Amino acid sequence: MTCAPTRFEVRDTHQLGRQHANPNSLMKPLRILSLEDNPKDTELIQSLLEEEGLRCDLRRVETEDEFASALGQPGLDLILADYTLPSFDGLSALELAKRKCPNVPFIFVSGTLGEEQAIEALKLGAIDYVLKTRLLRIVPCVRRALRGAEERMELRRSQEALRRSEAYLAEAQELSHTGSFGLDIQSGEFNWSQETFRIFEYDPTARVTIQMVTQRTHPDDRAAVQHLFDRISRQPTDFDFEHRLLVPDGRVKYVQVKGRPSRDEQGSFELVGAVIDITERKLTELKLRRSEASLLRAQRISHTGSWSHDLTSGKVAISPETQRIFGSNPEEDMSNPGFWFDRIHPEDRQRARELFERSEREKIDYCADYRIILPDGTVRHQHSVGHPVLNEAGSLVEFVGTAVDDTEQWEARTKLEKALEEIKRLKDHLQDENVVLREQVDRALMFEEIVGASTALRTVLSRVAKVGPTDTTVLITGETGTGKELIARAIHKSSQRASRAFVSVNCAAIPTSLIASELFGHERGAFTGALQRRVGRFELAEEGTLFLDEIGELPLETQVALLRVLQEKEFERVGGNQALRTNVRVIAATNRDLEASIAAGTFRRDLYYRLNVFPINVPPLRERKEDVPLLVGYFMQRFARNAGKRFRGMSKTTLDLLLSYPWPGNIRELQNVIERSVIVCDTENFSIDQSWLFQEPASSEPENPQDLVQELTAREREMIESALRESGGRVSGPTGAAAKLGIARSTLESKISSLKINKYRFKTGD
Repeated sequence: MTCAPTRFEVRDTHQLGRQHANPNSLMKPLRILSLEDNPKDTELIQSLLEEEGLRCDLRRVETEDEFASALGQPGLDLILADYTLPSFDGLSALELAKRKCPNVPFIFVSGTLGEEQAIEALKLGAIDYVLKTRLLRIVPCVRRALRGAEERMELRRSQEALRRSEAYLAEAQELSHTGSFGLDIQSGEFNWSQETFRIFEYDPTARVTIQMVTQRTHPDDRAAVQHLFDRISRQPTDFDFEHRLLVPDGRVKYVQVKGRPSRDEQGSFELVGAVIDITERKLTELKLRRSEASLLRAQRISHTGSWSHDLTSGKVAISPETQRIFGSNPEEDMSNPGFWFDRIHPEDRQRARELFERSEREKIDYCADYRIILPDGTVRHQHSVGHPVLNEAGSLVEFVGTAVDDTEQWEARTKLEKALEEIKRLKDHLQDENVVLREQVDRALMFEEIVGASTALRTVLSRVAKVGPTDTTVLITGETGTGKELIARAIHKSSQRASRAFVSVNCAAIPTSLIASELFGHERGAFTGALQRRVGRFELAEEGTLFLDEIGELPLETQVALLRVLQEKEFERVGGNQALRTNVRVIAATNRDLEASIAAGTFRRDLYYRLNVFPINVPPLRERKEDVPLLVGYFMQRFARNAGKRFRGMSKTTLDLLLSYPWPGNIRELQNVIERSVIVCDTENFSIDQSWLFQEPASSEPENPQDLVQELTAREREMIESALRESGGRVSGPTGAAAKLGIARSTLESKISSLKINKYRFKTGD
C-alpha cells in the first residue's frame, strides 16, 4: 500500500513563503506524522513550526501498529520520527515509510542519534536529521525537505511527460508507418526509431550502418541509394527519395525517405528525417494501373467507350475506345460537345440532343439509341447511357457515361427477328398436329410402369386418372406386392405437381423413436445425437407429393402430428417451437385393415377419415390372371436384357403353371421368380422350376383380418404386462419396462393407454 499524493505536490516554495508571511492564510495546514513517545517534544516541535508561519496538523503515534495505520491515511506531507522508542526503532520506521509512502519526506528528530546512525539513516532514505538539543533547526530543515520533495515531484512529472510523449510518438509512427532517423555524416552512424527498425525488419538492438541499409535495399535500387549517400556526404541538402527494400522472406517493400541537414552544438552536420512505408500505397497504385489497363482492354473487346462532360468547363473527355468507335482523328478538337452531336445521323441528331439536354436539365439518367456516320460514310448503330454527378449542394457538376457500338448486335437482332417470324409461322402450322400427339404420349407415359390390361386394373387406372389432377388425399389399399407405390407415382405424374418432388417414406422401416424426426425434421439439440438442424420429408416434398407407405405402422403420437398437418397445413420440427406452413399432397398406402386397427386402438379414427378421402384398392394378382402373361413377358425381356440373354419363347406348360399358381406374394413374387429363372435358364425357351412355387392351395377366402388383429393385440398385451411385472410397474429408467422391451417410454405409455392396462397393479413396495 502506498500513500495518496501529498498536498505539497501542488504547492511551491512561494506558497510556503506566503504561509510564513501570513500565519492566518486560508491554506490548509501541513499534515505531519510524528513517531514520538514524548508528547512534550511533539508539542514543542508544533509550536516552533507555527511560530515560523508553518501551520500544521501534527499527529503523534508511539507504536509500530499506530505508525503503519497512520501511513495509510491520505494527504500526508511530512514524517518526523524519533530514533529510539520503547517498542520500535527509527530505522524500521524509515524502511516501513519508504515502502508505503516513498514520496513523503522523512526526518529524524532524536536526542540519541550519533553520527554513524545519522549517516546510515541518510543512506536508507531519510531527508535530514535534527537533534533534540538543537530543535531550532527544525524549521529550516522542514522547509528544505518540502522544497526538495517538490523538486523531486516536478522532476518525476517531467520524466513521466517525456515518457508519455515518447510513447505517443512511437504509437503515431507505428500507426502512420513512419519511422524517424538521424545520420552522423562524419561517422556514418545511424540513430533509428523503433518504427524504422520495424520497417527495415532489423533487430532493434543492432548497430545500424550504411552497409546495413544498402544490404536491405533491393538490388536494382542499390546504385541509386549509394549515389544518394555519396551526394549528401559531399554536400548535405534536403532530399526526398523513393526506393525498394528486399526483406529476408522475399517480400518487397516500398519506402519514401525524406531528410534535411542540421548542425549540432559542435557545428557538425547531421541528417535527420523520416522513413515512410508506402508499400500499401504503391501496391494500390499498381493495382489501379492494372485495373485501368484491364478496363481499356475490356472496352476494346466489348466495343464500349466511356465519356464525361464537365459542366463547369463545358469540356468533354473520352477514352481511346470512344475515339475509335467514332472514327475520330487525334488531331481534331474532341472536347466540344458539338463535335460528337455532328457525328450523329441527321435523322437521329435532334432526338439525341433533346434527350441529353433534358437529362442535364432535370439531373436524370440519359439513355439513347441512334446511328452515327463515320468520316468514310459508314453508318454504325450506337447505344449510349449517362449518369448525372451532383455535388453536396445538389448541383450538377458532371455527366458520365458510356457509348456502345452495337452494330453487330443490331444486325444480328434484325436477322433473328426475321428468323423468329419464320419460326412462328412454322410453329403455328405444326401446333394443331402436335396437340393430339402430345395427348397420346402423355396418356402412355402416365402409366408406363404399370403393366396389364385386365378389367380390374383398368378400373384402378381410371380412378387414378380422375383423382390425379386434383390435390385430394388418396388412401391406397391392397396386399403386399401389388404395386401400391407404382399407383402413387402414377397419381403424382398425372397431377399438377408432376414437375416437383415425389418423396417416399416407408413408415415400417424407420424406428419408432425416429419416425417423427424423419417426417418433420428436428432442431439442433432436440435429442441425443441431434448435432445440427435436419430437414424432414415434408419440407423435402414442398409443393410436391409425399407418399407414406405402411401408414398403419405409424405410432399414435406421430399420428397426432400427421393429423395436424392434414387439417391445418402446418407442423413443428422436433425440438422446435415455430410452426412451419406446408404445401404437400399426401398419398398413403397400407396392406393392413385400418378399421380393425381402429377397433384395436392402434390407429386413430379421425386420421383414418382424413386419409380415406379418395380410396383406391389395388387388386391382388390372383384376381387379374389375364395380366400374368403380359407381366411375365415384360419381366422376362427386362431381366434378359440385363443378363445379356435372348429367349425365343415360352412353353405352354410353363405358362399354364404360372396361370394356375395363386401368387400369394403378388407381382413382387412373380418378379422374383422370373428374375431367378432368367439367371438359371440355359436354353432359348424360357422355363421355370415348379419347385420354386409354393404348393399350398390358395384359400378361397382370405384369413379374417379381425381375428389376426385380435391375436396380435393379445400377444402385445401379454408382453407389456410381463415387462411391467418384472419391473414392478416402473415404465421409465434403466430397469423400467420400456428398457426391457427396447422401445421409447412415450411409445410404451401410449400402448398402455390404448390397451387399457392398469400399470399400477404391478407396483411393488420399495
